[in-house]
Amino acid sequence: MITYQKIKVDKLDIFYREAGDPRKPTLVLFHGFPSASHMFRELIPQLTDRFHLIAPDFPGFGQSSAPDHTEFQYTFKHLADVMSDFLKTLHLASFYMYVFDYGAPIGFHIAVAHPDWIRGIISQNGNIYEEGLGKKWALRKDFWENPTPEKRDSYRSAFAPETIIGQYTTGTLANRVSPDGYLLDIAYTQTPGYAQRQLDLIFDYQNNIKAYPQFQAYLRAYQPKLLAAWGKNDPSFIYPGAQAFERDDPNTKVVLLDSGHFALETHAKEMANLIKGYF
Repeated sequence: MITYQKIKVDKLDIFYREAGDPRKPTLVLFHGFPSASHMFRELIPQLTDRFHLIAPDFPGFGQSSAPDHTEFQYTFKHLADVMSDFLKTLHLASFYMYVFDYGAPIGFHIAVAHPDWIRGIISQNGNIYEEGLGKKWALRKDFWENPTPEKRDSYRSAFAPETIIGQYTTGTLANRVSPDGYLLDIAYTQTPGYAQRQLDLIFDYQNNIKAYPQFQAYLRAYQPKLLAAWGKNDPSFIYPGAQAFERDDPNTKVVLLDSGHFALETHAKEMANLIKGYF
C-alpha cells in the first residue's frame, strides 16, 4: 500500500509518498524536472517487497509548498538543505538513494554533507559529469555568463507543453509512453508562480556544474555501491555521464537502457529488477 502524506519542514508543507515496511532498508527517491514524485508511480509497487520507500516532492514541485520566488531562494543547494531537513524530520539517517535529473545535484549535496547516511546510490540519468551534458547545455552557458531578462524569458520554452512531451517521448519506441505523466507535469506548469521559480532554477544550474568536482570527490573518498542505469537515448544527459561514474567509484555498475530521459516510463520493471539484483 502506498500512502500520500504531508509533513511540515522549515515552515513548508512537503508532500511525500511512502510504501513498504519501515523495518526494511529505506530507499529515498529524488525526482527531476519538470516532474514530481508521481514519476515513481510504476517503480514503487515493484520494490515494496525489499525496501521501505520515501519519495518527496521538492519545494516548488508537485504537491509541496511553492512559495513565491521573491520569498524563497530557488537554488539547488537550498532545495538540498530542505530535503536534508525533511530526512531529519522523518528520522532517516541510513538509506539508499535514487537520483534522477534535478534530483542528482540535490542528492549529491546531501551525500557530501552526510556521507554516513548513504548506503548506496541509483543514478538514473542523474548527471554529475561534464561529459554527460548534452548539446543544450552549451547554449545555457551563454545565458549563465551573459544573463539578460530577454534570455531568461526565452527559457520559458523549457516547460512548454511540446517540450515536456518531447522529454518523455524522445528516444523511446512509438506509442510506448503513457500520457499520464507528462499531462500531469503540464498541468503543474499552470500553477501560480511556476515560471519564475523554474527560471530561477535554470539559472542556478550553473552552480551544479561548478559542484561536480565536489560530488566526484565524495565518490572517490567513500566509494558507495552505485548503479548507473541510464536511458541511453536521452539528449539532455547523455550516456557518457553514466560511464564516467566508473572513473571515480570502483563499486559502480553501468546499465544502458534503450529508452530516453524518463526511462521509468518504459523500463520500470527492468529498473526494479536491476535495483534488487544489485543491492
